[in-house]
Amino acid sequence: MMDKLKFALFSIITLTLLGLFGYWSVITLQSGTEHKTSEKISQLQNENKDLKKEVEKQKNELSALRSKLEEFEKPAPIIEEEPEVIVYKHQDLINELQKLTDINVLLKEKSNGLRVGTVQRFLNIYNKTSNKVDNDYGENTRTAVMAFQKDQGMKADGETGPSTFKKMIEWLKKQG
Repeated sequence: MMDKLKFALFSIITLTLLGLFGYWSVITLQSGTEHKTSEKISQLQNENKDLKKEVEKQKNELSALRSKLEEFEKPAPIIEEEPEVIVYKHQDLINELQKLTDINVLLKEKSNGLRVGTVQRFLNIYNKTSNKVDNDYGENTRTAVMAFQKDQGMKADGETGPSTFKKMIEWLKKQG
């Protein structure tokens, strides 16, 4: 009887171990697609690690190259060019006419003073004459202004205002 009891106990332990082993193998058993997917994930994770290392290496190389480039590339000094100043042959007269334009002066017959003299000096240059500059806006000055205005396509009223001064300046600039 003891032999039968030993045999029964041995059989129970063996069957229990076989059952546990069977249970373990069923639990851990994967289908073929699950196994392939797991392997692919593992492979991709390894490749990702390798690529991260490569990116880091490339960043370091790029940083080193930039440092070397900065040593060789020093910015060129900034040279500020001065605006070209054009000085015309009759620059003083142009400046005086510009002042008259800026302050909106109107000269007409019976006006007098240095402003009239400025207009008379211009008319002498324009007409290639050497009439006396008497600073008096008389009939001769009025007639000469009207001729200039007519030549420039303006209303020939014989009065000298900002628009006529501007035309005088333009004409003088064209002379050089």
